[in-house]
Amino acid sequence: MNKLLATLIAGLFATSVYAQTQAQSTSSTGAPVSAATSQTPATTANGMTRAPGTTVVGTATPSSGTSGMTGTTSASTGNADADKDIAKANEKEAKEVAKQDEKISKATGKANEKKAKAQHKADKKIADANEKVTKADPEDKGKASAKAEKKIADAQYDANKTMIKADEKAQKKVVDANAEKAKAHAKANEKKAEAMADAHKDAAK
Repeated sequence: MNKLLATLIAGLFATSVYAQTQAQSTSSTGAPVSAATSQTPATTANGMTRAPGTTVVGTATPSSGTSGMTGTTSASTGNADADKDIAKANEKEAKEVAKQDEKISKATGKANEKKAKAQHKADKKIADANEKVTKADPEDKGKASAKAEKKIADAQYDANKTMIKADEKAQKKVVDANAEKAKAHAKANEKKAEAMADAHKDAAK
């Protein structure tokens, strides 16, 4: 029983060592230098991809506003005029939020399109560089690899720079849109407070 167990453990250990050796050997076989070149941009909750090493801020999920400000229904005040004013304030806010959400959606969509094009362009340059390494004669592999590494680094730098600019432009629009939604929310609250005050005044008569 002990011999069987020892044999199984030895077999598992040998398999593990073989797998590690295979994984390590792929980086030292003179293959094209594309291992660290395909950086897929991460995606935020609202579908906006971000450039590697950057953070997209202020991108509220469409229709949620800046802090869940819409979609709330006010209880009746018992005063028809006040209820009408409150409903009107809610409606106006909802329209403004929808308008700003559309701006956010367009801004993030445009940014994602620019970044996808930039990454596609970089991927093409990387593929071309790796192809030259593959086609190079054995004695020229070293030089070809060095050239490819530089071209790949330049391609990724250009792509990342474009992505960062696209993110920056989109983020400004998102921040502005969220500011407008916050203003609309504050204005709606003001109108509703006034309507409530009028309702209470009428009730006290």
